[in-house]
Amino acid sequence: MGVEAGAQAARSRALAVLRIRSRALAVALLPAAAAVILLAGGSTGHLVGRGWEVARWTVTALALLVLFAAGGVALVVARARPAMSPTVTIAEESAPDLYRMVRDLADRLDVPAPSAIALTPDCDSWLEDRTHPAHGPPPPEEHDDIAGAGGFPRRRSLAAPVLVIGSPFLWWMRVGELRAVLAPVVAGTGPSAHPDIAAARRFVRGLDAAVAVASDRGRCPLARVVCAGIGEVSRLLLRSCQGHAAEMERGVAAAAAERAQAVDYGLRIVAQEQVGLAYAGWDRLLTRVALPAWRMGRWPSRLDAGVVAALTELSRRDRLAEGFASRLGERPACDLLEEPGVVDEAASLLAARLFHGGPSKPGPDWSPVEWHEYPEEVVDRKWRTDAARLHRVLDALGVRRAGAGPSHDSVGPTLARVLDHLTDLTGPRGLRAEGKPSRTPAPPEPAPPLQPPEPPGKDAPAKGAPRNDAPAKDDDEEDLTGTTPRSAALAAGLRAALAREEAAAVRTTGPEDSAPTGQPGPGTTPWDDRVLPLFPLQLPRTAREILTDHITAMVCCAAMDTAGATPGLDWLDGPSLLVNGARAADLAPRVLSLVETGDPTPLRAWLTELGIRAEKPVRLV
Repeated sequence: MGVEAGAQAARSRALAVLRIRSRALAVALLPAAAAVILLAGGSTGHLVGRGWEVARWTVTALALLVLFAAGGVALVVARARPAMSPTVTIAEESAPDLYRMVRDLADRLDVPAPSAIALTPDCDSWLEDRTHPAHGPPPPEEHDDIAGAGGFPRRRSLAAPVLVIGSPFLWWMRVGELRAVLAPVVAGTGPSAHPDIAAARRFVRGLDAAVAVASDRGRCPLARVVCAGIGEVSRLLLRSCQGHAAEMERGVAAAAAERAQAVDYGLRIVAQEQVGLAYAGWDRLLTRVALPAWRMGRWPSRLDAGVVAALTELSRRDRLAEGFASRLGERPACDLLEEPGVVDEAASLLAARLFHGGPSKPGPDWSPVEWHEYPEEVVDRKWRTDAARLHRVLDALGVRRAGAGPSHDSVGPTLARVLDHLTDLTGPRGLRAEGKPSRTPAPPEPAPPLQPPEPPGKDAPAKGAPRNDAPAKDDDEEDLTGTTPRSAALAAGLRAALAREEAAAVRTTGPEDSAPTGQPGPGTTPWDDRVLPLFPLQLPRTAREILTDHITAMVCCAAMDTAGATPGLDWLDGPSLLVNGARAADLAPRVLSLVETGDPTPLRAWLTELGIRAEKPVRLV
């Protein structure tokens, strides 16, 4: 599909959407037209009689009711605020080179330049219209009647769409690659200047926002009935427009992509490869590195710089990516910013809010952490916190500490206590280690009852609060099948302890400033932050995973305190244990063997090989 064909298809679909709007208006005016005819007939001496009189007032009342309802729907559609993407706004004075590059690109494509530039903590780029009346009055426009390429008028407007750029692109891509990636996105400002397409988009966005407004349950019964009616009408219109709107956007995208073919075509192929690589590294950095820090109240303040380190490490490990390392000698796109560190910090805080649900501002329990501090401030603290929780649960289960006599229980927390407790000769199937059937399988030790976090409110969770998405008890029991009874009891206790800690954190959470980082307007939130995180990275951990993580943390604490090991950061795998400067490997399967079968032999052999003393007390927090 060429530029002209795509533009024509987009315009025709936009007209179809506008025709649906006109038909809805005609249906709303039809009773009024009938009432006018009946009233005019009565005033001129025609259509007289008792039957016509009853019909006249009945139709007039119906017309007023329909007009009132149609006016309410139209008002909600016009004034409802469409959803806006959470972004970090980049002022022109803070990135003049970036704005200059985008304007030069728009001039080369013969389209209006975007009105502003914003960053999103994701690997994507798009145009977003923020000129809805609910977002504030639109700025004055400056028109240029020169026709642009592709059949779209060339209209320079200060109310043009905002260009949203994925922040990882700025740090990983080179300047030329970023220009090539943004070419088809910037080319989409041409269709945005067409009046029919712009009107169709405003109508569809208004319907979508009206559906969201009507779905709000926090109203009185009468308002709920009214909103239900508005919602049904809006959904009906939205379903009628859905197919045409989708085809309109396909035509716009096809026309923009075709128009951008002439801009750095060869470089675009290389740049698209970088998009996929950046997405893979960004996802791994968030799930393996950022998520452990977020869970303990720390947020890495240089996530975008970290993705460069992660992708460089991936290039070193993966032979398919070796050629990409040579690119690092070229100028990175983040050099187009005046203060890359400040922008990276703002994007990193927004990423923590979107993907984890953290507060909007740093505080005592939500502080930033630099990469060089990560091993000590995050990895070491996480391991010791998990190990302390593990021993508290063992205390609650009545498990005596190793070496403690009946009159005292003061021997420090040791790894041997965990190994001895989880060692089970019967195994999950009731078979002894020597293969003989067990006549008296070990009974499971009693576990404290599971106590899920208390909900912060009836309608929505508190801002910045962790969501109570823990699996149901039946799911936990199914997850723990195949483990020893002692492992199951300990896993249930750990999960209950975590639930209580999360509930306590919810109760102590104070009111947050709802304004997102980088967004103008005090106290205004252009996106719904009542149900954070908006884009959760991972499902809640199962009981088996929680138990495995805690035992691994205890092993790492013992290694650090008795064998001179140190905490480390692996850019692709997250927290890691360094023994003699090398990353310790093969720990996970040995821990799983202890959890699932109650066999400590593989783990004890690993500890002996590295010189880790399981019987020595460790330091906890």
